[in-house]
Amino acid sequence: MKKVLLSCTCLLFVTIGFSQTTEEIVEAIQKEANENSQLEPLAHHLMDVIGPRLVGTPQMKHANDWAVQKYAEWGISAKNEEWGKWKGWKRGITHVDLVSPRVVSLSGMQLAWSPSTSKKGITANLIALPTVSDSLAFVKWLPQVKGKLVLVSMHQPTGRPDYNWEEFATDESFEKMKTDRDVLQKAWRANMGNTGYTSRNINAALEAAGALGIIQSRWSKGFGANKIFSAGTKKIPAVDLSLEDYGMLYRMVQSGANPKIKVVAESEDLGTVPTFNTIATIPGKELPNEYVILSAHFDSWDGATGATDNGTGTITMMEAARILKKAYPNPKRTIIVGHWGSEEQGLNGSRAFVEDNPDIVAGLQAAFNQDNGTGRVVNISGQGFLHAYDYIGRWLEAVPKDITKHIKTSFPGNPARGGSDYASFVAAGAPAFSLSSLNWSYWNYTWHTNLDTYDKIVFDDVRNNAILTAIMAYMASEDPEKTSREKAVLGINPRSGKKGEWPSQRSPERNGGQK
Repeated sequence: MKKVLLSCTCLLFVTIGFSQTTEEIVEAIQKEANENSQLEPLAHHLMDVIGPRLVGTPQMKHANDWAVQKYAEWGISAKNEEWGKWKGWKRGITHVDLVSPRVVSLSGMQLAWSPSTSKKGITANLIALPTVSDSLAFVKWLPQVKGKLVLVSMHQPTGRPDYNWEEFATDESFEKMKTDRDVLQKAWRANMGNTGYTSRNINAALEAAGALGIIQSRWSKGFGANKIFSAGTKKIPAVDLSLEDYGMLYRMVQSGANPKIKVVAESEDLGTVPTFNTIATIPGKELPNEYVILSAHFDSWDGATGATDNGTGTITMMEAARILKKAYPNPKRTIIVGHWGSEEQGLNGSRAFVEDNPDIVAGLQAAFNQDNGTGRVVNISGQGFLHAYDYIGRWLEAVPKDITKHIKTSFPGNPARGGSDYASFVAAGAPAFSLSSLNWSYWNYTWHTNLDTYDKIVFDDVRNNAILTAIMAYMASEDPEKTSREKAVLGINPRSGKKGEWPSQRSPERNGGQK
């Protein structure tokens, strides 16, 4: 990792090429971003008003249409491009109540693409997964789930995150808790293996055996935070409960208290629906067939409103495009903003774009992708392109030092580390780069959780990222040289012990369903 350094090449590029214009445009970008920011109203409408953007839902299509309209207000041409079809689904009301041995409303929500209950709901007793010696023992036990709601998650020994224990517990107590938890987790994983199923497919087996519904709790190791993914069932509802309520029910089952709950999980199956990427374009004046792409996935899981995954990346790119339209309305190269659909199911929208637009991929100068939370950008990797340092270094020289002082770079970087849409372009051999952000407790508290909401956004950091993105896009557009695509020779993978390989291009799942 290296701090971004001043070089003679960078100075030459800035001072001889277009010094006055660069300084003026960079100043205009900062002025517009700081004095007329649209980040807060964009975030409010996208997260609070439209809400989560699960692929195949009406909210996702609302978001696509809203973005097109917003770009039009800014004088930027935009359209929705269908890339495939997906299982359509509309979330309804979820209500879970303990009705015996006492009455209390519980904190829970149905999982994505969960089948609906009737409006009367389901009232039933609970049963937990057993400890079994092998898959035959599990098959023998399976009939007991008929007519019951099944608890399928491990009972957590503590609802306090590790940092809370570390601050307040004695060293001995903290170590004991971690040891006990490790034992429980290993036993749980071993037992799941003994059933012959995994956490991904066991719900289907329970459904086939006559269970009335699935109750889970996928704790995210933070106060109040649970991961919310898909149901994995076709006819019965699947509901996630808070750690606190799930633990209470689990202990009641284990103690013989025979708890009974009522679950209302209303939803609507919409059949197969078209899905879209939203593509905005500022045409290039000198090199219209060369491109700079601002990239962010538009979809989210729907445990909350997808604020930091990836509402913040979305509004960063929208704001950068808005600023560029005002400060740099006639770019040298064409600037495209790609708001990709179905990233969460396998980079499907961006992979479809790459597959459908070989000319754009061939003419790509650079793509800048932002996806991992609300923090300011602190890392930029060369993604395995041998000469990435040359041009990224030049472009970063125009960025204010109060932004670049936070950024570390690594060159040539590792192209195989790709969990977001830039990987779709890298796999096709095109230069695409991740603008990687400061953590802000992303993995525990907001990534795919029920807490990923507007209030978690740190707007000062997002504004920082919009300025960075706009300047980098401007510099990439104006660069007199086309970026090199020469690939680095990869070293030995420390995990496999084998020589590293560049990722291969994968086709999107265009007619996807529940995953």
